[in-house]
Amino acid sequence: MSETTEYTPPKVWTWSKPSGGRFENINRPIAGAIHQKELPVGRHPLQLYSLGTPNGVKVTIMLEELLARGHKGAEYDAWLIRIGEGDQFGSGFVAINPNSKIPALVDRSGPKPIRIFETGAILMHLAEKFGEFLPTEPAARAECLSWLFWQMGSTPYIGGGFGHFYAYAPVKIEYAIDRFAMETKRLLDVLDRRLAESQYVAGPAYTIADIAIFPWYGGLAKFNQYGAAEFLAVHEYKNVQRWADMLYERPAVRRGRMVNRLSGDPSEQLHERHDASDFDTKTQDKLAAAD
Repeated sequence: MSETTEYTPPKVWTWSKPSGGRFENINRPIAGAIHQKELPVGRHPLQLYSLGTPNGVKVTIMLEELLARGHKGAEYDAWLIRIGEGDQFGSGFVAINPNSKIPALVDRSGPKPIRIFETGAILMHLAEKFGEFLPTEPAARAECLSWLFWQMGSTPYIGGGFGHFYAYAPVKIEYAIDRFAMETKRLLDVLDRRLAESQYVAGPAYTIADIAIFPWYGGLAKFNQYGAAEFLAVHEYKNVQRWADMLYERPAVRRGRMVNRLSGDPSEQLHERHDASDFDTKTQDKLAAAD
Protein backbone atom coordinates (compact mmCIF):
# COMPACT_ATOMS: atom_id res chain seq x y z
CA MET A 1 0.00 0.00 0.00
CA SER A 2 1.29 3.47 -0.84
CA GLU A 3 2.30 5.71 2.04
CA THR A 4 -0.16 8.29 3.34
CA THR A 5 0.21 10.98 5.96
CA GLU A 6 -0.97 9.69 9.31
CA TYR A 7 -4.03 11.52 10.61
CA THR A 8 -4.95 11.64 14.27
CA PRO A 9 -8.57 12.76 14.72
CA PRO A 10 -9.15 15.46 17.35
CA LYS A 11 -11.46 14.77 20.28
CA VAL A 12 -14.08 17.06 18.73
CA TRP A 13 -14.20 17.71 14.99
CA THR A 14 -14.65 21.32 13.90
CA TRP A 15 -15.16 22.82 10.46
CA SER A 16 -11.99 24.86 10.18
CA LYS A 17 -10.89 24.56 6.55
CA PRO A 18 -12.21 23.61 3.09
CA SER A 19 -12.62 19.87 2.62
CA GLY A 20 -10.91 19.83 -0.77
CA GLY A 21 -12.06 18.06 -3.89
CA ARG A 22 -14.51 18.91 -6.61
CA PHE A 23 -17.40 19.81 -4.31
CA GLU A 24 -15.62 21.67 -1.52
CA ASN A 25 -17.47 24.91 -2.30
CA ILE A 26 -20.85 23.35 -1.44
CA ASN A 27 -19.92 20.92 1.34
CA ARG A 28 -20.77 22.16 4.82
CA PRO A 29 -21.77 20.56 8.14
CA ILE A 30 -24.96 22.57 8.66
CA ALA A 31 -28.42 22.56 7.08
CA GLY A 32 -30.81 25.30 6.07
CA ALA A 33 -30.97 28.09 3.51
CA ILE A 34 -27.99 30.37 2.98
CA HIS A 35 -29.68 32.78 0.56
CA GLN A 36 -33.16 33.89 -0.43
CA LYS A 37 -34.40 32.56 -3.75
CA GLU A 38 -37.92 31.59 -4.67
CA LEU A 39 -38.49 28.69 -7.02
CA PRO A 40 -40.19 29.20 -10.38
CA VAL A 41 -43.55 27.52 -11.00
CA GLY A 42 -44.68 26.40 -14.44
CA ARG A 43 -48.05 25.49 -15.88
CA HIS A 44 -48.04 21.72 -15.38
CA PRO A 45 -49.40 19.69 -12.43
CA LEU A 46 -45.95 18.44 -11.46
CA GLN A 47 -43.02 20.76 -10.76
CA LEU A 48 -39.61 19.09 -10.65
CA TYR A 49 -36.48 20.82 -9.38
CA SER A 50 -33.48 18.75 -10.32
CA LEU A 51 -30.23 18.10 -12.14
CA GLY A 52 -29.35 15.31 -14.58
CA THR A 53 -27.39 13.22 -12.10
CA PRO A 54 -28.26 9.54 -11.53
CA ASN A 55 -30.65 10.55 -8.76
CA GLY A 56 -32.32 13.21 -10.88
CA VAL A 57 -32.60 10.89 -13.87
CA LYS A 58 -34.65 8.37 -11.88
CA VAL A 59 -37.53 10.83 -11.67
CA THR A 60 -37.40 12.14 -15.23
CA ILE A 61 -37.37 8.58 -16.57
CA MET A 62 -40.42 7.81 -14.44
CA LEU A 63 -42.27 10.88 -15.65
CA GLU A 64 -41.46 10.18 -19.29
CA GLU A 65 -42.59 6.56 -18.87
CA LEU A 66 -45.90 7.73 -17.40
CA LEU A 67 -46.43 10.15 -20.27
CA ALA A 68 -45.60 7.36 -22.74
CA ARG A 69 -48.43 5.36 -21.20
CA GLY A 70 -50.86 8.18 -21.82
CA HIS A 71 -51.07 9.77 -18.37
CA LYS A 72 -51.60 13.45 -19.18
CA GLY A 73 -51.59 14.25 -15.48
CA ALA A 74 -47.89 13.38 -15.45
CA GLU A 75 -47.00 16.46 -17.49
CA TYR A 76 -44.23 18.30 -15.75
CA ASP A 77 -41.94 21.29 -15.71
CA ALA A 78 -38.32 20.34 -15.00
CA TRP A 79 -36.41 23.28 -13.56
CA LEU A 80 -32.63 23.18 -13.43
CA ILE A 81 -30.96 23.24 -10.02
CA ARG A 82 -27.25 23.95 -10.41
CA ILE A 83 -25.83 22.30 -7.32
CA GLY A 84 -22.30 23.50 -8.10
CA GLU A 85 -23.59 27.06 -7.70
CA GLY A 86 -25.51 26.31 -4.50
CA ASP A 87 -29.07 26.55 -5.87
CA GLN A 88 -30.08 23.77 -3.47
CA PHE A 89 -29.38 26.08 -0.53
CA GLY A 90 -31.87 28.72 -1.67
CA SER A 91 -34.84 29.35 0.59
CA GLY A 92 -37.35 28.08 -1.95
CA PHE A 93 -35.58 24.78 -2.48
CA VAL A 94 -34.97 24.20 1.22
CA ALA A 95 -38.69 24.73 1.80
CA ILE A 96 -39.47 21.67 -0.34
CA ASN A 97 -36.42 19.63 0.65
CA PRO A 98 -34.87 20.42 4.04
CA ASN A 99 -32.00 18.09 3.11
CA SER A 100 -30.93 20.33 0.18
CA LYS A 101 -30.49 17.44 -2.25
CA ILE A 102 -31.90 17.05 -5.73
CA PRO A 103 -34.41 16.03 -6.91
CA ALA A 104 -37.46 17.51 -5.24
CA LEU A 105 -41.00 17.41 -6.59
CA VAL A 106 -44.09 19.49 -5.89
CA ASP A 107 -47.39 17.90 -6.88
CA ARG A 108 -49.82 20.74 -7.56
CA SER A 109 -52.58 18.60 -9.03
CA GLY A 110 -54.78 18.79 -5.92
CA PRO A 111 -56.21 21.57 -3.76
CA LYS A 112 -53.02 21.76 -1.70
CA PRO A 113 -49.47 21.39 -3.06
CA ILE A 114 -47.63 18.29 -1.86
CA ARG A 115 -43.85 18.31 -1.52
CA ILE A 116 -41.97 15.05 -2.02
CA PHE A 117 -38.23 14.58 -1.58
CA GLU A 118 -35.98 11.51 -1.67
CA THR A 119 -36.19 9.58 -4.92
CA GLY A 120 -37.72 6.46 -3.41
CA ALA A 121 -40.58 8.54 -2.01
CA ILE A 122 -41.04 10.36 -5.33
CA LEU A 123 -41.14 7.13 -7.34
CA MET A 124 -43.63 5.55 -4.94
CA HIS A 125 -45.81 8.67 -4.97
CA LEU A 126 -45.96 8.70 -8.75
CA ALA A 127 -46.43 4.93 -9.05
CA GLU A 128 -49.34 4.95 -6.62
CA LYS A 129 -50.84 8.14 -8.04
CA PHE A 130 -51.01 6.75 -11.58
CA GLY A 131 -51.24 3.02 -10.84
CA GLU A 132 -48.15 2.15 -12.86
CA PHE A 133 -44.81 0.35 -12.39
CA LEU A 134 -45.58 -0.91 -8.88
CA PRO A 135 -47.24 -4.34 -8.58
CA THR A 136 -50.33 -4.65 -6.43
CA GLU A 137 -50.10 -8.39 -5.72
CA PRO A 138 -48.51 -8.61 -2.25
CA ALA A 139 -45.52 -10.83 -3.05
CA ALA A 140 -44.67 -8.95 -6.25
CA ARG A 141 -45.05 -5.60 -4.50
CA ALA A 142 -42.76 -6.73 -1.69
CA GLU A 143 -40.13 -7.89 -4.18
CA CYS A 144 -40.29 -4.59 -6.05
CA LEU A 145 -40.00 -2.49 -2.90
CA SER A 146 -37.18 -4.66 -1.57
CA TRP A 147 -35.09 -3.96 -4.67
CA LEU A 148 -36.10 -0.30 -4.69
CA PHE A 149 -34.79 0.14 -1.16
CA TRP A 150 -31.76 -2.01 -1.92
CA GLN A 151 -30.84 0.69 -4.39
CA MET A 152 -31.46 3.44 -1.84
CA GLY A 153 -29.22 1.73 0.69
CA SER A 154 -26.45 0.60 -1.65
CA THR A 155 -25.90 3.64 -3.84
CA PRO A 156 -24.08 5.77 -1.23
CA TYR A 157 -21.25 3.23 -1.40
CA ILE A 158 -21.04 3.84 -5.15
CA GLY A 159 -21.49 7.62 -5.32
CA GLY A 160 -20.34 8.98 -1.99
CA GLY A 161 -17.85 6.16 -1.54
CA PHE A 162 -16.27 4.81 -4.72
CA GLY A 163 -17.11 7.71 -7.04
CA HIS A 164 -15.85 10.31 -4.60
CA PHE A 165 -12.52 8.71 -3.80
CA TYR A 166 -11.85 7.43 -7.33
CA ALA A 167 -12.86 10.52 -9.31
CA TYR A 168 -13.33 13.59 -7.11
CA ALA A 169 -11.13 13.48 -3.99
CA PRO A 170 -8.13 15.85 -4.02
CA VAL A 171 -5.75 12.93 -3.37
CA LYS A 172 -5.90 9.26 -4.34
CA ILE A 173 -6.09 7.14 -1.20
CA GLU A 174 -5.46 3.48 -1.95
CA TYR A 175 -7.27 2.17 1.12
CA ALA A 176 -10.42 4.22 0.40
CA ILE A 177 -10.51 3.32 -3.30
CA ASP A 178 -9.92 -0.36 -2.59
CA ARG A 179 -12.57 -0.40 0.13
CA PHE A 180 -15.29 1.10 -2.01
CA ALA A 181 -14.25 -0.62 -5.26
CA MET A 182 -14.65 -3.93 -3.43
CA GLU A 183 -18.14 -3.00 -2.26
CA THR A 184 -19.16 -1.61 -5.67
CA LYS A 185 -18.12 -4.84 -7.36
CA ARG A 186 -19.94 -6.88 -4.73
CA LEU A 187 -23.11 -4.88 -5.40
CA LEU A 188 -22.71 -5.33 -9.15
CA ASP A 189 -22.44 -9.06 -8.51
CA VAL A 190 -25.62 -9.02 -6.40
CA LEU A 191 -27.46 -7.39 -9.29
CA ASP A 192 -25.85 -9.61 -11.90
CA ARG A 193 -26.89 -12.77 -10.06
CA ARG A 194 -30.44 -11.49 -9.70
CA LEU A 195 -30.67 -10.65 -13.41
CA ALA A 196 -29.40 -14.12 -14.29
CA GLU A 197 -32.74 -15.45 -13.06
CA SER A 198 -35.07 -12.57 -13.90
CA GLN A 199 -35.72 -10.46 -16.99
CA TYR A 200 -36.19 -7.33 -14.90
CA VAL A 201 -34.95 -6.67 -11.40
CA ALA A 202 -38.18 -7.38 -9.53
CA GLY A 203 -39.50 -10.09 -11.84
CA PRO A 204 -41.02 -10.37 -15.31
CA ALA A 205 -42.36 -6.79 -15.36
CA TYR A 206 -40.62 -3.43 -15.64
CA THR A 207 -41.07 -1.53 -12.36
CA ILE A 208 -39.85 1.41 -10.32
CA ALA A 209 -37.08 -0.89 -9.10
CA ASP A 210 -35.58 -0.89 -12.61
CA ILE A 211 -36.16 2.84 -12.95
CA ALA A 212 -34.31 3.53 -9.69
CA ILE A 213 -31.42 1.13 -10.27
CA PHE A 214 -30.68 1.86 -13.94
CA PRO A 215 -29.20 5.38 -13.61
CA TRP A 216 -26.60 4.16 -11.11
CA TYR A 217 -25.78 0.60 -12.10
CA GLY A 218 -26.60 1.11 -15.76
CA GLY A 219 -24.41 4.19 -15.59
CA LEU A 220 -21.48 2.06 -14.46
CA ALA A 221 -22.20 -0.70 -16.97
CA LYS A 222 -23.05 1.34 -20.05
CA PHE A 223 -21.91 4.95 -19.69
CA ASN A 224 -18.47 4.67 -18.05
CA GLN A 225 -19.58 6.56 -14.97
CA TYR A 226 -16.63 8.08 -13.08
CA GLY A 227 -14.42 6.90 -15.97
CA ALA A 228 -14.22 3.60 -14.11
CA ALA A 229 -15.56 1.01 -16.57
CA GLU A 230 -12.17 -0.60 -17.16
CA PHE A 231 -11.07 -0.28 -13.53
CA LEU A 232 -14.20 -2.09 -12.32
CA ALA A 233 -14.22 -4.53 -15.27
CA VAL A 234 -17.92 -3.86 -15.76
CA HIS A 235 -17.93 -5.93 -18.97
CA GLU A 236 -17.75 -9.03 -16.78
CA TYR A 237 -21.29 -8.49 -15.48
CA LYS A 238 -23.05 -9.93 -18.51
CA ASN A 239 -26.54 -9.93 -17.06
CA VAL A 240 -26.26 -6.32 -15.95
CA GLN A 241 -25.06 -5.43 -19.45
CA ARG A 242 -28.01 -7.26 -21.03
CA TRP A 243 -30.48 -5.51 -18.75
CA ALA A 244 -28.90 -2.05 -19.21
CA ASP A 245 -28.97 -2.44 -23.00
CA MET A 246 -32.63 -3.49 -22.85
CA LEU A 247 -33.64 -0.50 -20.74
CA TYR A 248 -31.71 1.94 -22.89
CA GLU A 249 -33.80 0.86 -25.88
CA ARG A 250 -36.85 2.38 -24.20
CA PRO A 251 -37.57 5.85 -25.68
CA ALA A 252 -38.72 7.18 -22.31
CA VAL A 253 -35.42 6.17 -20.73
CA ARG A 254 -33.49 8.01 -23.42
CA ARG A 255 -35.64 11.11 -22.98
CA GLY A 256 -35.39 10.96 -19.21
CA ARG A 257 -31.60 10.89 -19.37
CA MET A 258 -31.60 14.13 -21.38
CA VAL A 259 -33.59 16.29 -18.95
CA ASN A 260 -31.59 18.73 -16.78
CA ARG A 261 -28.35 17.29 -18.18
CA LEU A 262 -25.37 19.65 -18.27
CA SER A 263 -22.67 17.38 -19.71
CA GLY A 264 -22.05 15.12 -22.66
CA ASP A 265 -23.23 15.45 -26.25
CA PRO A 266 -25.12 18.77 -26.69
CA SER A 267 -27.84 16.91 -28.61
CA GLU A 268 -28.55 14.95 -25.41
CA GLN A 269 -28.70 17.97 -23.11
CA LEU A 270 -32.11 19.48 -22.41
CA HIS A 271 -31.38 21.90 -19.60
CA GLU A 272 -35.04 22.48 -18.79
CA ARG A 273 -38.15 20.66 -19.94
CA HIS A 274 -41.53 22.41 -20.07
CA ASP A 275 -43.17 20.71 -23.05
CA ALA A 276 -42.77 17.46 -24.95
CA SER A 277 -41.68 19.44 -28.01
CA ASP A 278 -38.63 20.70 -26.13
CA PHE A 279 -36.81 17.45 -26.95
CA ASP A 280 -37.00 18.41 -30.63
CA THR A 281 -36.36 22.14 -30.37
CA LYS A 282 -34.48 23.07 -27.19
CA THR A 283 -31.55 20.71 -26.78
CA GLN A 284 -28.23 22.51 -26.55
CA ASP A 285 -27.20 21.72 -30.13
CA LYS A 286 -30.45 23.22 -31.45
CA LEU A 287 -30.12 26.33 -29.30
CA ALA A 288 -26.50 26.82 -30.38
CA ALA A 289 -27.45 26.50 -34.05
CA ALA A 290 -30.18 29.11 -33.61
CA ASP A 291 -27.81 31.73 -32.16
